[in-house]
Amino acid sequence: MENLILIVFVAYTLLILLVAHLSSRKSNNNAFFTGNRKSPWFVVAYGMIGASLSGVTFMSVPGGVYSGQFTYFGIVLGYIIGYAVIAFLLLPLYYKLNLTSIYSYLEIKFGKSSEKTGALLFIISRLIGSAIRMYLVVFVLYEFVFKAWGIPFWIPALIFILLILVYTFKGGIKAVVWTDTLQTTFLLLAAVMTVIIILKTLNISFGELMSISTERGYTKLFETDWSHSKFFVKQILSGAFITITMTGLDQDMMQKNLTCKSLKDAQKNVMTSSFFFVLVNVLFMSLGAALIYYVQEVGLQLPVNESGVVVNDKIFPTVAFSLNKITAIVFMLGLIAAGYSSADGTLTALTTTFCFDFLHFDKNDKITEEQKIKYRKMIHIGFAFLYLLVIIMFRPFHNESLIDKIFEIAGYTYGPLLGLYSFGLFVKNRKPNDKYVPIIAIASPIISYLLNLYSQDLFWGYQFGFEILIVNGLLTFTALLFISKKSININ
Repeated sequence: MENLILIVFVAYTLLILLVAHLSSRKSNNNAFFTGNRKSPWFVVAYGMIGASLSGVTFMSVPGGVYSGQFTYFGIVLGYIIGYAVIAFLLLPLYYKLNLTSIYSYLEIKFGKSSEKTGALLFIISRLIGSAIRMYLVVFVLYEFVFKAWGIPFWIPALIFILLILVYTFKGGIKAVVWTDTLQTTFLLLAAVMTVIIILKTLNISFGELMSISTERGYTKLFETDWSHSKFFVKQILSGAFITITMTGLDQDMMQKNLTCKSLKDAQKNVMTSSFFFVLVNVLFMSLGAALIYYVQEVGLQLPVNESGVVVNDKIFPTVAFSLNKITAIVFMLGLIAAGYSSADGTLTALTTTFCFDFLHFDKNDKITEEQKIKYRKMIHIGFAFLYLLVIIMFRPFHNESLIDKIFEIAGYTYGPLLGLYSFGLFVKNRKPNDKYVPIIAIASPIISYLLNLYSQDLFWGYQFGFEILIVNGLLTFTALLFISKKSININ
């Protein structure tokens, strides 16, 4: 089985490299950063599905059904609201200002300290979040392939990073837009085929599966206990703000949207993606129900950690490898696709942010085009190295569903971005003192963390969930209002 998985990995990688090579021909700095703003909107929309899903959705959403039922659906409903805000509020702003890095807006609105603060928040947020997504893929490859060969964990991590570095090194976002279409295809194929094979193996229909899952309590959509961390109102609000921040205020996700030919195309892309994203998440939750039903029917032992607690993220691979070679292959194809889609756009976006918000490629006439290419390549390699370090360092902390861990981290790192952009968009006649913005961006997450830590004591048993992001953003907004003064509208 290990040899078969390795063959699948090599074959898929060669296909990715071919697509990247074909799409990166005659690429320059402009192609690397903006895709020459010629990407067809429907290609971006389809690729965005895979980029948004990643390895975490691929494994944590199906596995999360075991402990959380279908309550993740509340988050998904919130996504629709969030995508609408992005399409009709944020994208018009970005296109109007002709931005390459979206954090350049913060310099226009507030000043250089705010711009660098926003860019640094993104770098920290995306570096950690995307590396955790990538970690999950490396983790499974290590557990099911490399571990049996006695190869240390860092070797497959290094291999993945080097391969992603190779195919993004020249084409950047231009290559990523096209390779993401391939990633999306294999992610969806893996989920659909696994469900079909489970249904045929157990000789039941999809309708029967969902009916039985409902009887056993696995399709519960909404948690109605207001104090629960997955209370449905909190889930919907959190989903909306997670999308606004982790997509609309995220250079990685928005850089792909900004490669579209026009604002209208970008808006069509975002709204189309939101519709399909709901369907795809329902598919993955249904996959989770199928996995649990299969485990119960055949008596398969659920994967547990040293403490005997079920590890949700291991349920999908455990079932896939226990069924047959076909499910093992499609699972690995989906997982590998998820791994590449988690990192390729991130490395490109991190490089773009540093080049435009710290080195100011768009304004610094002293840097020649040849120097820009040299600096861009060095920065790209540097972020790849940091990416590898985060993946390796995170391994001891993997003891729960990673999708919850990613959203928890995002609540603290994206919160200040939410506050900054909200202030810039909705407060027209005041401007905060730019030099104090970095202090606020540090203080707000710390206060939010303490509120979250003691929320049950302070708020009559209430538990914060993903909505701590909203609290964080509100604290930032309030602090900015406090340090601001009246100014002329500069929008």
